[in-house]
Amino acid sequence: MITDTLQHLSRYRGMHPALDTAIDWLETHDLTALPDGRTVIDGETVFINVMEADLHPTEGSDFEYHNRYADLQIDLTGSEYWEWTTSGTETIPFDTAKDIGFLSGTPQAGGVLGEKRFVLFFPQELHKPSCLHKHCTHVRKAVVKIQMNQN
Repeated sequence: MITDTLQHLSRYRGMHPALDTAIDWLETHDLTALPDGRTVIDGETVFINVMEADLHPTEGSDFEYHNRYADLQIDLTGSEYWEWTTSGTETIPFDTAKDIGFLSGTPQAGGVLGEKRFVLFFPQELHKPSCLHKHCTHVRKAVVKIQMNQN
């Protein structure tokens, strides 16, 4: 997991070719101008899902994880809280077609998105996005999906 501000995103160039593709695109395009839905950057390797999201309490919510894709999450409007952990108990079996599984667990770290901050969750990292933050109950966000593994 990496969390930082967008102005420092280029510091992470060289970690993975697909991440470099995402960084190059993000440095030359305005995310706020994208319509809701999927925007393809490089086929199935890098794409962006822009969505409106209602935020939920951290309590009672599961952690998610992916095997193939990293999630680079950026709030375009509003602000959300997120949590991260290293282990948990499966609550919903992994869906290979959708590249997502869910586990319950104890949070070990957390942070806040919004105000030009991002968080990058790598494959297999358990994360709980879209949690309530202060008085914010809804965000418009972009999730850049970055394929880092083939299976």
